[in-house]
Amino acid sequence: MVAGSLNRIALRDIAIVGGGCYGTFYAGQLEQARQRGRVSYRQLLIVDRNAGCQFATELGESPTCRLVVSDWGEFFDRFLGSSAVSPLGRVGDAIVPSPLMPHLMYQWLLRRAQAHWPGRSIETTALPTGPGTPYDVPGSDNTRYVSYADWICPTHCIEPAICPVIRAPRSWDMADGVQRLTERLAVSRPTAGPVLFLCHHRVFGVGMFDVASVLEGEAKMLSAGAPGTEVDVVVGTISHCHGALNLLRLGAGHRL
Repeated sequence: MVAGSLNRIALRDIAIVGGGCYGTFYAGQLEQARQRGRVSYRQLLIVDRNAGCQFATELGESPTCRLVVSDWGEFFDRFLGSSAVSPLGRVGDAIVPSPLMPHLMYQWLLRRAQAHWPGRSIETTALPTGPGTPYDVPGSDNTRYVSYADWICPTHCIEPAICPVIRAPRSWDMADGVQRLTERLAVSRPTAGPVLFLCHHRVFGVGMFDVASVLEGEAKMLSAGAPGTEVDVVVGTISHCHGALNLLRLGAGHRL
């Protein structure tokens, strides 16, 4: 949401994944942006299991920054669960992911599916193929990590229209690639989606996606699984250049 003559971004609560080097950098950048009138928010929630993490020792809590000592999954069950119950109460909330985090949004969606369809066969299945990116590496948990960059990107790159490495227009976009992948998979078996959580850079080099988009993704999954027939749902947390992809397989079952 944008408001004001200076295009100030108006947000509410911003959850930052991790209180290490990335989370500390993001919190500092957002605080600078707030002080310069580029963004407004109620509070930053820096989520880390370690009470003595880098954020705590270097920046510390303030009226607009709070350290939440919690497992990431447990935090998002609370944070996003309350949003699902009262979505209008979470308007303006956002999530800042970390490059080093597991695919937390997929894991949350998986838990939501299991809660919605108890007894139904629900599993994480390896994607049979990727979107055709130069970098494509499967993880041990069936997450597929993909990137259009086969080089080392600059730290905190904001993925501008002109790629800073090749010094030429960025002709690719991960959302388009995952959409094409989903269409290819749908030729051989029922496949829905993609459910995408798009991390775009909003202010001072900090990328984020809105909680509203996460709730829309859950609704898309529930709609795909509602008929009770077996269907695969492609899920990704992505930016323009990079992404983490999973395939959620919903077995045949009854709609609740």
